[in-house]
Amino acid sequence: MIRKSFVMTLHPGQSALYEERHNPIWPELEQVLKDHGVYQYSIFLHPDQRSLFAYAEIETEEQWEAIASTPVCQRWWQFMQPLMQCHQDGRPKTTDLTEVFRLKSTTATAS
Repeated sequence: MIRKSFVMTLHPGQSALYEERHNPIWPELEQVLKDHGVYQYSIFLHPDQRSLFAYAEIETEEQWEAIASTPVCQRWWQFMQPLMQCHQDGRPKTTDLTEVFRLKSTTATAS
């Protein structure tokens, strides 16, 4: 399993609509993600900076990159493009992050 993280940026005033459009995401997009080896995928919002932090656990980089060429992903990008910084082709502008620390625990603690 590969752990990926990256950041994206929303346009001013688009946080609420961005969240609304993800709750829920289209069922066919969810299926494409699963079919392409995505085990976990979370996006967190920093509201003051309009930054989106994304974290995904994927099977392979090749499967992850293949998602971009699916028709449903292309439609999703067009749907989301007005809300965020994107490239000309509709693909969100992303900055990959490098993991610098990870705590691995073999036991869970009760809160």
